[in-house]
Amino acid sequence: MVFTVDLQAFQPLNIVVSPWSASIEFLDHTTEQLMKPRHQLILIAIGVILFGFAATKMFGTTVSAKFSAANASVMSQVSFGGGGDFAASTYVPPAPARSTAPVAPVPRNTHTDARVDALSTFAIDVDTGSYTIARRAIEGGWMPAPNSVRVEEFVNYFGYEYPTPDAAHTAAVQFEAAPSPFSADGHTYMMRIGLQAGGLQSRPQAHLTFLVDVSGSMGSADRLPLAQQSIRTAVAALRPTDRVAIVTYSGGTDVVLPSTPAAESRRITAAVDRLTAGGGTAMGSGMQLAYEIAVEHTGPNRVSRVIVMSDGDANIGARHSGYILSSVRSKVEEGVTLSTVGFGTGNYNDQMMEQLANAGNGNYVYIDSGDEVPLVFRDRLDSMLYVVAKDVKVQVEFDADAVVSWRQLGYENRQLAAHEFRDDRVDAGEMGAGHQVTALYEVQLRPDLAAAAPIATARFRHKKPFAHAATEATTTFHAGAVTKRLGESSDDLRFQAAVANYAMYLRGDAEANLEWIEEIASSAHAGRPERLRFLELVRRTGNVERRL
Repeated sequence: MVFTVDLQAFQPLNIVVSPWSASIEFLDHTTEQLMKPRHQLILIAIGVILFGFAATKMFGTTVSAKFSAANASVMSQVSFGGGGDFAASTYVPPAPARSTAPVAPVPRNTHTDARVDALSTFAIDVDTGSYTIARRAIEGGWMPAPNSVRVEEFVNYFGYEYPTPDAAHTAAVQFEAAPSPFSADGHTYMMRIGLQAGGLQSRPQAHLTFLVDVSGSMGSADRLPLAQQSIRTAVAALRPTDRVAIVTYSGGTDVVLPSTPAAESRRITAAVDRLTAGGGTAMGSGMQLAYEIAVEHTGPNRVSRVIVMSDGDANIGARHSGYILSSVRSKVEEGVTLSTVGFGTGNYNDQMMEQLANAGNGNYVYIDSGDEVPLVFRDRLDSMLYVVAKDVKVQVEFDADAVVSWRQLGYENRQLAAHEFRDDRVDAGEMGAGHQVTALYEVQLRPDLAAAAPIATARFRHKKPFAHAATEATTTFHAGAVTKRLGESSDDLRFQAAVANYAMYLRGDAEANLEWIEEIASSAHAGRPERLRFLELVRRTGNVERRL
């Protein structure tokens, strides 16, 4: 489209009076000219051109083409190991009691000079509890505690378009990098490493031991009733030959349901319906009883998992977290893994629930409403139950000739020393069937890199589910694979950048900006319901902050 401007309409006036009068006469004449329709069209056209130029400078492309090639980025891959419209929930959770206890500082990974330290080593994480805790808080009208926000759990909550490995490999790895939307220096890029675990070739027999907290603190509608709904949903997703047991703990412990085939759904449902809340909390004793049942059902080609459903409170008996965590770790070698499912607010112990899952080689999720139950216990049940790779470690080595500095976004409590990468005695994270894992970095690149210049070499180490020896694979990411314009990066990378910066905003990062986070997320939601809900969450956050 070509725009023309009639310069004759703006020729100078004859100045025959005082400068002040001339100025007024000039303004009156200019205003009269601007009110004409054709001149209004000229101004609009000029505004569109200027806006397009500004957007080009910002995104590296025009507004109309800003995200036209959203998924056309160049990606590096390697294999290792040989929705409908969004409808918000109608459930409104109660506001938690405000704590006056001092808040521990939130750890942050810092920018690191690549010539000083080029290695980033960490254990993978598939937990998602931190995101749903924050979502529940904001949708309920209050801000989450900054120290409950873990960036990697926010990013890993969402699903992405990663390549699926072939049947001969455990997982596929994908690199992508593009200019960071949250930096204006022109040299900072967002780099993403994405892991996609393979699915199951065959499903082993599963035995689930639900350890349900029925203490008095679980009595509200957002706790025990949601736990009951979760068990019912899980049982419906199991095969008839899988088995279920239910153990409860409060002031004491009880086997509500001995090991029972999933085919006997009425018997299981009746036991679930009988659960009521009351009394104190003896988590340690309940854990011991649940493990006794779970150990009885271990064996070749079997999965035995304890699923703890609680608000994390442990105020009676062997309540010391060190004791409980130690007992959980000791059972992993016996073939029993553990996952945790959190409920409730106020006295909710997020840290305890996350640490329990880590010690038990399982994952940690949080149920904020009934809407979340089918996602966790139907759609993602296989990922929770069936491990395809254990002790998964990642080590990224940045090339100092290409990278000025780097920092990882999140994973602060998953960091490993460089020498621990090949120490197979060091515990790391587990990947379930179909699990995805995402790690993000901000990297400052040197200018004018050749396409063949290596930026980072990533090494991946893991063990098969029942193996003790680890295998390792390596891949290198080159400058030629870096997307030069943000508008040509994938929806996934832009959305991940928005989610990570939103998490950092909730932790108090002064550099994060809600309006810009919303802009980037809006360009990358791809119509997916969970991403639309995130976008609404970002919008609500500003309103919540203004009210508090």
